[in-house]
Amino acid sequence: MRTETKAWLHDILNSINEIESYFDGPKRDFNEYSSSLKTKRAVERNLEIIGEAMNRILNSDSALTFTSSRKIVDTRNRIIHGYDTVSDEVIWGIIVRHLPTLKTEVESFLYHS
Repeated sequence: MRTETKAWLHDILNSINEIESYFDGPKRDFNEYSSSLKTKRAVERNLEIIGEAMNRILNSDSALTFTSSRKIVDTRNRIIHGYDTVSDEVIWGIIVRHLPTLKTEVESFLYHS
């Protein structure tokens, strides 16, 4: 695996870990998330980083496949270009349903390949 690809995978993993750090352990609370502008903006920024890193990986290393790679990039684009249409519910769904899978996949590529 190329050094650049590893760096992007680490960027994704670091951003996921940072998002997880905003919540009290495994307990995640939508109301806590949606009522904190700082937390929402921090999560959105990390999702932008994840999406950009994923886009770079997709463009440079077709051997790596991820469950929701296109959706990840599309989410990044929505946050950046359609910021006024970003839904707290959609972002929350990504946090609780999709990031755990992505984290497992990234860790597998980094530590088991």
